[in-house]
Formats: sequence, structure tokens, C-alpha cells
Amino acid sequence: MTLRCLAVLSAVLPVAFAQTTPIADGDWPRYTRDSANTKYSPLKQINTTNVSKLGPAWTYRLRSDAERSRGGGGFGFSVVTPLVIGGTMYITAGNRVVALDADTGRELWKHEVTGQGNPSARGVAFWPGDGTNPPRIVYTQGARMVALVASTGKIDPGFGKEGIVDLVVPYNSPPTVYKDKLIVGANVPEQPAKGPAGNTRAYSAKTGEKLWEFTSVAQKGTPGGDTWPDGAAEGRTGANNWGLWLTVDEARNIIYTTFGSPASDYYGGDRKGNNLFGNSVVALDADSGKMLWYFQAVHHDIWDYDLPPGPTLLDVKINGRDVPLLAQTGKVGYMYILNRVTGEPVFGIDEKPVPQSKVPGEFTSATQPVPRLPAQLGRHEFDPAKDLVTAEDTTPAHAAACADLVAKSGPLYNEGPFTPWIYRAPGAAPTSSIIFPGAIGGTDWGGMSADPAQHLIFVNTSDYASIGWIEQMTQANARVPYDQRSAYGAPVPSKFWDRKTDASGALMGASSWPCQRPPWGHLQAINAQTGQIAWKIVFGVTDELPDGKKNTGRINGGGSIATGGGLLFIGATNDKRFRAYESLTGKQLWETRLEYDAIATPVTYLGKSGKQYVAITAAGGLGITDPNPSNNEQIYVFALQ
Repeated sequence: MTLRCLAVLSAVLPVAFAQTTPIADGDWPRYTRDSANTKYSPLKQINTTNVSKLGPAWTYRLRSDAERSRGGGGFGFSVVTPLVIGGTMYITAGNRVVALDADTGRELWKHEVTGQGNPSARGVAFWPGDGTNPPRIVYTQGARMVALVASTGKIDPGFGKEGIVDLVVPYNSPPTVYKDKLIVGANVPEQPAKGPAGNTRAYSAKTGEKLWEFTSVAQKGTPGGDTWPDGAAEGRTGANNWGLWLTVDEARNIIYTTFGSPASDYYGGDRKGNNLFGNSVVALDADSGKMLWYFQAVHHDIWDYDLPPGPTLLDVKINGRDVPLLAQTGKVGYMYILNRVTGEPVFGIDEKPVPQSKVPGEFTSATQPVPRLPAQLGRHEFDPAKDLVTAEDTTPAHAAACADLVAKSGPLYNEGPFTPWIYRAPGAAPTSSIIFPGAIGGTDWGGMSADPAQHLIFVNTSDYASIGWIEQMTQANARVPYDQRSAYGAPVPSKFWDRKTDASGALMGASSWPCQRPPWGHLQAINAQTGQIAWKIVFGVTDELPDGKKNTGRINGGGSIATGGGLLFIGATNDKRFRAYESLTGKQLWETRLEYDAIATPVTYLGKSGKQYVAITAAGGLGITDPNPSNNEQIYVFALQ
């Protein structure tokens, strides 16, 4: 195994619970509720015995009338995860930041955002103040970070310059709040290769002053700089933390930041080497931004296998020893379980030989890290003779469309994990790599949740491939000398699905049926003490299929939450469902159908009434352009009836 730790803290430190700041049981004060990213609430009014009685409490429409008239687009409309503090809910909604009575949905205040685009559709952050400065709601708006007085929604002039900090490099998620710091990632272009850096940065929550910045592309003469050829790291973009949150071990003052692939995504002939800190989780000292250790999950990424979610932290006992765990997932479809103090694997990770690219000038790492435990979460293998969908699996029309896609794509190439894009020489007949996981990943931005008492980690996964090849680019303005193409000419990976059913190119539409045999999505629990899969179920249904075939699993995004009531709540699937499961067994206990896909992470909280609620945003799927201008994306709130 290659060395991944540059500097580590003592491996013999006793376990100290990651979350030290008290959180009121009824609150949901940050995207992941706690700094350790468990997404766990101790509430148990709603539990396994009564969750079947859950029903609608109230809804809040996210679009204004003017916005509704313009229709949908892009990333759906919203994947906002509400924050709830002391019975008040805070959200972003179109061009507004809004405070609501969490019992009724009644609007308490509204802040309208003007110019430079809407606030992040992922939500806001809450800073509790310090006695001199009032509690604040903080949101990002592209390259601006803005602070509002939490009680009024008015701009707080004491932050930055009249309430605004210029981030220079944009970040499309709320900042992560830790003590008096606001930590942000970066949303930078993934094409072409040159552009602004994707660095992680910390700012003062009091003044807005920048405190430190961690360079995500290791430069010459710095740790990791030797993983780039001379000149390749200078001005390189990509390698950014574009996810929705960062994780913090408060007891040890460590921030964990995760990075995506360096640009360009699918060709790296100009960056031969492992390219740190792309595709890595990096532990940083929270006060200085100094790196403590790193782990790279994908060396020299040519698949776009980002690590979007922040890791989850748990404290467990293994073979009589207290172990502070960090669990990390990403698009590559594995879970890496590390000691969060040292970065060392807990159950073993092997550097395994992988297939090598034959694209001229390309570099492929000879090995990639593969965990011994848990077993792979997402599919990596495909055998055309056994795995292509049939009419008996779904419908004759779907099977015929997939057979047509295969015929146009040529012979299919898959050598298991880390199959490279196959090279198509000029004038050669088509042949295509079929790569699992595909562009949306085995796991994506929703990440994991956990039940600390049961030592269980919950994760939803998609089995969804990309298909195509690499060929030489002849255009004068080509972004790279070699790039990905498919039978449909796509400049980004074509998806392995029935395009006759969905020719629009939408990524997660309800009619986007993958071309391999079901199941297409799973929900599973990992025992953090053993690394074994505790349970695994097919996740999602295809309503258009007849009874007996519906249980296909579905493509999914967004995440889950766990509760003290023994429940796991999750939307995520592109079948317009919101569900509750028994967290110990995976048994489904409740389900409701929504107007849109709930590609977001839910929350649970207590209102001022003392009643427990569960809320989720339903606003459409990733990549959907809604043709209906009367759409009505909403936050749906449920309570016991």
C-alpha cells in the first residue's frame, strides 16, 4: 500500500466524540445536523410503531409566480435542506431567503436577493453569534457570501463590506459553520484544464475576513507537488470541493475537505501522475488550514470520480479497542473506512492492478486503492452476454432500444473496476467502453447518514453506466487533444439507457431506464464495527411496468437521515416517493407519493408546539427540464395524524 499520510497525529489518542457543541434535540442547525455528518436526530416521537400514521402537516411553495412562469431547468429547481432552530425554519426559495414558522409554514420574514443570480438552491448556514454580533443566516450567491440578521432577515452590515464578502471563486452551497469560522469549497469549471483553483477556504464568521486557504492542486516544491509533471499544476482548475458540506471533528479541531477530479475530466495526458489532491479526502487543522493527512481514493482520475460528500465520523470499539472512524464514499462506488486521526485504513485497503488506457499520450495509474471491507457498494462489472436487459426484465420496447444502442456502439468493453475509456483510432469502427459507475456515480452528493448507537452507516447507491470511447479531436478549438465521444456524438459520456424512451438527454428523468438488467438502485447499511453489509435492499420502483416487474430500483440522488425512533427517512429516488425504513433491518414502514422527485436530504425537528415533524424538498430530478410552466415545487412537511 502506498503511503498516504504526510503528517499524522498520535494514533493512540483515546476516542473523543467528534461532536462537542451541544445541539438541542429538536433542532436541525446545519445541513448534516451535526459536525460529524451523521445526519442523526435523537427524536423518537415518530418511531417504528407509529410512522405508518404519518401524514401531511403543511407545504411551502418554493417558486414565486414569476419564476413558475419561466418553467424548470438545469438542476431541477431546488435541493434545499431546511435548517430549523428554536422552531423557526430557514430556507432559500428561488430569489429569496425565507424564515418560516416550523409548525405552520407561516412566513416570518423574507429577504429578496437582487442581481448576480439567485442564492444557493442548497440552503443556508446558521451562526449563533457571539454576544457582540447577533445570530446570522449566511448564504452564498455565486462568488458572494452574504450575512443576514437571523431574527429579521435584514443585511448585517457588521459582516464583510456591508454584509457581503467577495469569495472571488464561487461556491454554490452554504458555508460550513465551525466555532467562529465559515468554511467554503469552490465551484470551478471542469473544462478546459486552466482556470481558477478549487481551493477550500475559511473566513471569520464575525468579520468575514479570510483566515486561510488550502491549495487543492499541489504545487511544485510542496507536499504532493511531485504527483504533477513540471508546469502541469500551475493554473490548473478542477480538484474542487463542490459538495454541500464539510465535516468537522470538533474534539480534535480537524476539518475534513474532499475534492473532485482535476480538469480535464476524461483525458489527462497533460497531467501525467497521480495528481494530488484530486479525488482525495484531506484532514486540515481548523485554525491554520495546515494539512494533517490525506487519502487519495482515485489516482489520476479519467472517469470524473469525484468525492462529493463529506465523510461521516463514528466512534466504535473493534476487537476491544476504541477506534475513531471516518467513512468516505464517492462516485467510484466504494466506502473507505479510515482512522480519522491518522488516515490509516481500519479494515485494509489494497492497491490493486487495474486496466491501462491505450489513448495516445495518456497516463494510467498502475494500481488503484480498493477496500477489503465493505464490499463494493455500486456495480463495476458488465458482461454483455448476461447483463443486457431483456424484454422479460422490463418491456420489449425498452429491450429493443437498448439492443439498438449496443449495435450502434460496437463491441462493449469492460474489465471491471477502473475500466478506462477505450481508444478509437481515426477511421476505425465504433467500439465502446461501458463503465460502471457512470457519470452520476455509485454514490453522489447526498452521502451517508448514521446511527451512532447502532454503529450503522446508511448509503443509497445507483447502478448506472456511461458508454463511449476516446478519439482524437480535430477541431481547431478542441479543449483537449483527445476527448470522449459516443454513438450519439456526445462531448460528455453518453448514458447507458434507452434513448428512444428519453431522447432529450435528461439525466434522471422518470423514463430514463438503464440498459442493464435491474436492479438499478439500492439502499444499504454498513456495520461500522465489522465493515460488513448489515442489510441491502432494492431501492425504488418503476411505475410504468406491470406488477411483478416494478421492483427495479431507481437512479437516486440526495441523502437519508436516521432518528432515535429507529427510522431511516429518504427521498432520493426518481420515482416521486418519500419513504421511511426500520433502520435495523431495512424493512419499509411508510411511503408517500409526491408531485416531484425529492432529490434532496430531509430533516426532522420539533416545532414550538413540541410536535415532531419530518420535511423534504420535492423539486424534480437532476438534469430535468420541466416542460410544465405551472410546476409547483414545494417543501413537504409531515407529522403524526
